[in-house]
Amino acid sequence: MTQQPTRLISLDALRGFTIAAMIVANFPGSEEYVYFTLRHTKWNGLSFTDLIAPTFLFIVGVSIALAYAKKLTDGSPKGELYRKIIIRSLKIFAVGMFLNMMPDFDFSTVRWTGTLHRIAIVFLVCGILFLNTTWKQQLWIGIITLVAYWLAMTLIPTPDVGYVILEPGQNLAAWLDRKFLPGRMWQGTWDPEGILSTFPSIVTTITGMLAGRFMLTKTTPTEKVSYLMTAGLFTAATGYFWGLTFPVNENLWTSSFVLVTSGFAAMLLGAVYFLVDVLGHTKGTKTGIIFGANAITVYVLADIFALFFYRFKFGAQSLNEHVVDGLISIGVQPELASLLYALFFIGINFIPAYLLYQRKIFIKL
Repeated sequence: MTQQPTRLISLDALRGFTIAAMIVANFPGSEEYVYFTLRHTKWNGLSFTDLIAPTFLFIVGVSIALAYAKKLTDGSPKGELYRKIIIRSLKIFAVGMFLNMMPDFDFSTVRWTGTLHRIAIVFLVCGILFLNTTWKQQLWIGIITLVAYWLAMTLIPTPDVGYVILEPGQNLAAWLDRKFLPGRMWQGTWDPEGILSTFPSIVTTITGMLAGRFMLTKTTPTEKVSYLMTAGLFTAATGYFWGLTFPVNENLWTSSFVLVTSGFAAMLLGAVYFLVDVLGHTKGTKTGIIFGANAITVYVLADIFALFFYRFKFGAQSLNEHVVDGLISIGVQPELASLLYALFFIGINFIPAYLLYQRKIFIKL
């Protein structure tokens, strides 16, 4: 537990609201009744939910730049920084494994990938990368990685199929998962957080590091906003046109997906920074700041609380099924009933987040 350092209010708020959105998307009142945009796109395309994970990884990149640039300036030994980065990555990965095995802890069906696992790996790689490269080198690493991933996925035939294909479970990334990924996979024969797609997800965080480095320059706040919005629009537009040949796809974390979502995240950061840090409109940010102060802790607690609020049976149904069915029976639209329960669940998670924040306890996983 550590004392929270001084940060951009906009970044803390954006981190918190992103985690809240992630929990809403992960825990609807009913899987059967969910608004389209609150579902992950089945394959090609983009919904609101598809934007959440890359936005969080982008924020991780911004945070790396803001935190470690100061440490480097202060002369902190790199060896000590490496140690902290590695330990933090291992802790996040370990917590991800704990959530994957909960509640049965059956090692025979364990899954070695997931949201926290990807955050841990990306944080490890990008943290070390930030300490040893310039922003220009990071930019080139990002570009080369995206181009190489595009060429690999569109030119190398899938070995067990014999030709290039980008369909679910029948692409090069899925084949590599079946060949080398241990344990259970989320989709049986492939995993959306698998081996090959982790490389472009690292680039998502690199784009955040580039944005974070720019936020540290001596440009005026207005210039920062202008450049973030312009770069975000250009990046998203480039991703859109790249998507005409390499479709925007979260499951594959395609190169076009990286650019479209990173562009969106940059524009979102620019807009929130302008409203909150430049104009001083902090009203309404408190909820996001409270969630953001212990973002990963809140994410973990949501999975634990879900055992009671979603899995434990009260008679023949779980609590969420009782509530959603009850709301539908009095005339509430099914999708709205499901969303209302998800918002209620967010409120439950807000209680420990608020208590931790009030007591100035910041758990740094």
